[in-house]
Amino acid sequence: MTSSTQLKMTVYSSLFVAFIAVGAFISIPIGPVPIVLQNMFVLLAALILGPVWGLGCVAVYLVIGLAGLPVFAGGTSGIGKLFGPTGGYLLGYLPCVFITASISKGLGKKMPADIIAMIIGSLIVYAAGVPWLKAVTSMSFEKALAVGMYPFLIGDVLKIIA
Repeated sequence: MTSSTQLKMTVYSSLFVAFIAVGAFISIPIGPVPIVLQNMFVLLAALILGPVWGLGCVAVYLVIGLAGLPVFAGGTSGIGKLFGPTGGYLLGYLPCVFITASISKGLGKKMPADIIAMIIGSLIVYAAGVPWLKAVTSMSFEKALAVGMYPFLIGDVLKIIA
């Protein structure tokens, strides 16, 4: 990788860290898990940055949130947020971005492949977030699905096709 390419990717990654953080501020609180745009920016980071740079971007986002910068949903931060009801969704961004980018890259970075990759990426976030939500709140799995996944599916579809 040339130094100019590396500089370009570093700038893009930094921008996506900012986009993900701003997406977290655009929040509609409807229960223990708010509707935010950060997952859309995580998916876009995967498609644009690829698996390695996308993973690095999301890791930086999580680290700065854990360090105390208010970049999580609703302007929150800290380790308590990671161990709260939304912690699984936040951690789910790591495999989401890597797998979404890998699928997109492997299938040729064409629109149908990208849509499939983003659907799978969204499901990965739910696969991490819903069981975490269930465990932290002691609610049933059905209730965790009802408050932590079902209300967001239409919004996720709209984010993917946007």
